[in-house]
Amino acid sequence: MSLDKYVEKRDFSKTEEPKAGRSKDKNHLMFVVQKHNASRLHYDFRLEMDGVLKSWAIPKGPSTDPKTKRLAVMVEDHPFDYRNFEGIIPEGEYGGGTVIVWDEGTYEPIEEIKGKKAQEKHLLKQLESGSLKIKLHGEKLEGEYALVKTHGMGENGWLLIKHKDEFASENDITKKDKSVLSGKTIEKMEKTSEKVWQHGHEEEIEKPGKSSAKAKALAEPVEKLSANVDTDEQESFDVEALIKKAPKGKVPRNIKPMKATLVDEPFDDPDWVYEIKWDGYRAIAIIDDQDNAELISRNNLPFDKYYPINKILKGWKLNAVIDGEILVLNNKGISDFGALQNWRSEADGNLVYYVFDILWYEGKNLTGLPLKQRQAILKKVLPTSDDRVRQSEAFNANGIEFFNAAEKIGLEGIIAKKASSFYTSDLRSKEWLKIKVHRRQEVIIAGFTKNAGTSKAFSALILALYNDKGKLQYVGKVGTGFSDKLQKEMMVAFKPLITDKSPFDIEPDVDKPSRFRPQRMGAKPTWLKPELVAEVAFAEVTSDGVFRQASFKGLRTDKNAKDVILETPKPTTETVEKTEAENKNKHTKVIKPVKDTDRKTLLNPKDETQVRKICGHELKFTHLSKVYWPEDQVTKRDMFNYYYQVAEYILPYLKDRPMSLNRFPNGIHGSSFYQKDVKGKAPDWITKTFPYTTSDGEHKKYLVGSDESYLLWMASLGCIEMNPWFSRVQSPDNPDYCVIDLDPDKNTFDQVIEAAREVKKVLDAIDVPSCCKTSGSTGMHIYIPLGAQYDYEQSQMFARLIVNIVHKQIPDYTSLERMIANRKGKMYLDFLQNRPGATIAGPYSLRPKPGATVSMPLHWDEVKPGLTMNDFTIFNSIDRLKETGDLFKGVLGDGIDLEKTLKKAKGIF
Repeated sequence: MSLDKYVEKRDFSKTEEPKAGRSKDKNHLMFVVQKHNASRLHYDFRLEMDGVLKSWAIPKGPSTDPKTKRLAVMVEDHPFDYRNFEGIIPEGEYGGGTVIVWDEGTYEPIEEIKGKKAQEKHLLKQLESGSLKIKLHGEKLEGEYALVKTHGMGENGWLLIKHKDEFASENDITKKDKSVLSGKTIEKMEKTSEKVWQHGHEEEIEKPGKSSAKAKALAEPVEKLSANVDTDEQESFDVEALIKKAPKGKVPRNIKPMKATLVDEPFDDPDWVYEIKWDGYRAIAIIDDQDNAELISRNNLPFDKYYPINKILKGWKLNAVIDGEILVLNNKGISDFGALQNWRSEADGNLVYYVFDILWYEGKNLTGLPLKQRQAILKKVLPTSDDRVRQSEAFNANGIEFFNAAEKIGLEGIIAKKASSFYTSDLRSKEWLKIKVHRRQEVIIAGFTKNAGTSKAFSALILALYNDKGKLQYVGKVGTGFSDKLQKEMMVAFKPLITDKSPFDIEPDVDKPSRFRPQRMGAKPTWLKPELVAEVAFAEVTSDGVFRQASFKGLRTDKNAKDVILETPKPTTETVEKTEAENKNKHTKVIKPVKDTDRKTLLNPKDETQVRKICGHELKFTHLSKVYWPEDQVTKRDMFNYYYQVAEYILPYLKDRPMSLNRFPNGIHGSSFYQKDVKGKAPDWITKTFPYTTSDGEHKKYLVGSDESYLLWMASLGCIEMNPWFSRVQSPDNPDYCVIDLDPDKNTFDQVIEAAREVKKVLDAIDVPSCCKTSGSTGMHIYIPLGAQYDYEQSQMFARLIVNIVHKQIPDYTSLERMIANRKGKMYLDFLQNRPGATIAGPYSLRPKPGATVSMPLHWDEVKPGLTMNDFTIFNSIDRLKETGDLFKGVLGDGIDLEKTLKKAKGIF
């Protein structure tokens, strides 16, 4: 292993290409294919081996056709971190041009060899011999390939050859021309990467040579907030008449939000209304009835990343322009700006769009109507079908009481709006006022310092604002509020902006000593072009304009640095004429954001590879667009999202139970296999296992169900269904329930239903409780709680007794024969499942069947003719569970008294 040639060819002060890197994956070897438009377009094929990426340049790109052999020229080893490199290598540098990650994934030798180290050793021998045979598991390239060294094509000439297998195809795979990381083509990367060099603060554009950050901040569901404030009765309007009298107008474009003026204290005035001040991103939504919707920032940039809100707006079927705030709510119902800034998918927090104004509706310009009338129209026309878009209510409240309530429950502040105010684009109006509970301010990042001896990326940020003369003014530093991880991510944004020249006309002393702190050595500033905007909280502004006790709250990618000035609260008495009039006819009003208990999806709908922290463990989810249920176009991503959403329901039936892993790595029609042993095959954090010994005396381990991380790791292996034992590791010989499995052959499902109802009659007659569920395949399962009081033999004996009675009642189409041939097409009343180690698909488990069906618990009154297996699928099961809750929890309760039950059965049957 040597990177000497690689380093020798590059000037790292000019190129963003990585210098080193090591794989942290102890189980898998990685590969990457990068599309590289340099002096000529080619593809770079790289295999992790011996700590580096062994690399070949393929002029025409890889082929999936076994008849087509591609020339591959071996080049110098590249560092492991190169596998995520995208962007532009500067002109004049080695390899100058544009690079995207065309494909990535894992690979292994074609020969079955266990363990990453053993695989590497084997592959290095093959490499040395000039014949490398591998199996790829990429997003575009899959299956077996050979790299064979040739003669007559130079010292480094090789051929890349596709083997004949299920992934072979004559289609041109290179027509799939987008990056698997950023989704960009070479052409788009050329444009956007150039833009990054010029505008490093733009959030949605990735920096050259780096993959996009995937910071996550998980938020809990919204809880109710309440505070008592006195409010007046709401004025009523004839909304249709208001709309009718409004002037006609075209859809407003390039509109910028109306802004509020900061004042120093709350006030009370009956001519004003009061709203909660949300801490998020201001967003104008332009919607039409052709399923088009666009969220626009205050700088007229699209908010494409907030795809759930865009999707909701597109379904509204109306023509409107509305104004509101996008935010993420924490578990107290309070907006969390940090979580919003890092939001990537619905797993990162409860995304909500609070709407507080309407500017245009169905061809009518509403900006000239008084605020109260616009709010009445908004309330009338705003759809309420999805709680992620809500009207931000305006209160006819006592303003001082309203502010005190906001302060008490931890809100950022309140907004006061004159009820008669018109809407004026891009105006900081004195008819809209903001009163803050905590002092917050947008600031410009002008540079950073790094103390001598620190291991952190930087010690403090240098802050600046534009003064009233348009000059950049130093306002202090902030050294708290960011983690080491966040600092490293911020440094990626800083690098393109580093400059030798101070952005200030007069360079400030950024390490000025005080009576509390002596001068530090080695804290010289690194200056940045003044383009990045952050938000800080602070205690006060000193007489020389410096923020005291500043704390970093997040980057503001929605703000333009040129617009960031110091907001000095104006005296309220100069802005609003106070009145002493008493408010009459008051009643209690509740500030109560609606509780949002729905668990959203885990993974975003775009990125093919995503990493999520689940229960403190990082899980990597790959090949997310791979279709697992072809007939229904259901993907791996859909499966992961389902198990994430259903976790609270399914986990009680997996927890502490050994699991049989039924793996379908290529979907329901691909080959599948059972895996019991996870010894040496699971991540280090998988610690809950259950030992067993094979008939050959080998000592092995089952995986034991635990929390969401275990559930989703099993799903990542291709476990479409979950197969737990009937007993837990605390009492492995004593099942928690007895199961009767109705297994049809040539029977109709209505006959299965009839047999299930017959089982219920028998159990009811002897006062035995039971729960039933669809199998998700063709049959039904009936569970009887035992409470782990009896062993498997006793459980099987009881099941045999029940099915014998049932068979006597309906002998024409049921059978007790274990051998399929002896059943003669009749339904098998299976009692033999009640044995150690036997498993069936657990409740709420997906099944590898067309329709993407779910094994769904039922009310017994739902078990009637007309019920079908396709009534419960991945598409509707989560919605059903919101209504029914867990219908199966009775099987985990106290068990029956088997001795008394048998006596009663003997007396009846």
